[in-house]
Amino acid sequence: MTTYPDLDIPEEGKLARNIAHFARALRRAGLPVGPDRTLDAVKAVAAAGFDRREDFYFTLQAIFVSRPEERALFAQVFRLFWRDPRYLDQMMSLLLPQVQGVQEDRIARAAEKRAAEALLDGQLPPPPKVNSEGEQIEIDASATMSSEERLKTLDFEQMSTEEIAEAKRMLAKLALPVQPLKTRRSAPSTLTARIDARRTLREAMRTGGELTTLKHKAPVPRWPNLVVLCDISGSMADYSRMVLHFVHAVANRKGQGWARVHAFTFGTRLTNITRHLRARDVDAALKAAGSEAQDWSGGTRIGQSLHAFNRDWSRRVLGQGAVVLLITDGLDRDDTALLAREAERLHLSCRRLIWLNPLLRWTGFAPKAQGIRALLPHVDSFRAGHSIASLEALGRAISEKDDRGEKDRLLALLRN
Repeated sequence: MTTYPDLDIPEEGKLARNIAHFARALRRAGLPVGPDRTLDAVKAVAAAGFDRREDFYFTLQAIFVSRPEERALFAQVFRLFWRDPRYLDQMMSLLLPQVQGVQEDRIARAAEKRAAEALLDGQLPPPPKVNSEGEQIEIDASATMSSEERLKTLDFEQMSTEEIAEAKRMLAKLALPVQPLKTRRSAPSTLTARIDARRTLREAMRTGGELTTLKHKAPVPRWPNLVVLCDISGSMADYSRMVLHFVHAVANRKGQGWARVHAFTFGTRLTNITRHLRARDVDAALKAAGSEAQDWSGGTRIGQSLHAFNRDWSRRVLGQGAVVLLITDGLDRDDTALLAREAERLHLSCRRLIWLNPLLRWTGFAPKAQGIRALLPHVDSFRAGHSIASLEALGRAISEKDDRGEKDRLLALLRN
């Protein structure tokens, strides 16, 4: 068996077992890895060999990675599992808080943290809190937030694997109710709000002109469409995936009032994923949507994508007073004049345009980027979209006609 110093390959006869353990770690980290892929990985490594480190890495990646956004997590698990003999110490340093004076270290990157949690598999007990002198601190949890309340305010990008799974279950229960639109059409009703003069006189003609009963009518409610435009570029991938879980729940739940839910993703190009979200299984729906959208975790061309939507889809889906949710951070390096022009056209074509931006999670956020400056004047409401709590707030605000979110405050900053 060939060996080399920078790749810790197990002894002869144990390779298949270690690949199985590696697949198990990937599955805990959040990758959809099953027994079929594990068997394929063993066969692929046996066929390709592992004379070179790159061959071994890319052979396993070809089997276990099916979407671009999974590459970073795969790379972290591979590095910790196969390549670094001190990976256990590194994983412990990722999960255990270290005291530096009176402050704790900053939260590790999401991919590294999830890889560490997957490999440790809960073997470490939760560490005690200590102060700067190393003394253990007893915390009274009676006055602290519950785990569910804390999870609602946690940034999607900072969630661990278990927290993401729980967040998805919570998002599946969220509602996005909307009020019906007023129409001129009416239908017979038993209510006494409005008298239907035509039906009343028609009935009177049957009795020789004598009015015996009054007929009434009521307006027919009409429900708007919901159109979601979701940025899936590299900076938005984690947030977009969670928002699409929420959109899937809205699209498949009855009684919320929406006539139809249309969903589009964009990075470097626009992709219609509406039909994929009709699948009842959310994982199958998002997997199909990810296969359809080839630009996931790529670059961003917001102006060009909005132009494609206005040209090809606006008249089809924005009729009947549609509400549009635009999920993006607004960081676009394309022509800002094009972006402003297409955003204005989109705003004029829909009933309401609501912009969800995860950058609003920062207290000191200011509209300094050119893309944000171009978009902001043409939206009705500007709100955060980085946590479960922010999506809950969207559910309350979407039916409020005068809700503007943070738009007025940020417009004031632009004027100063």
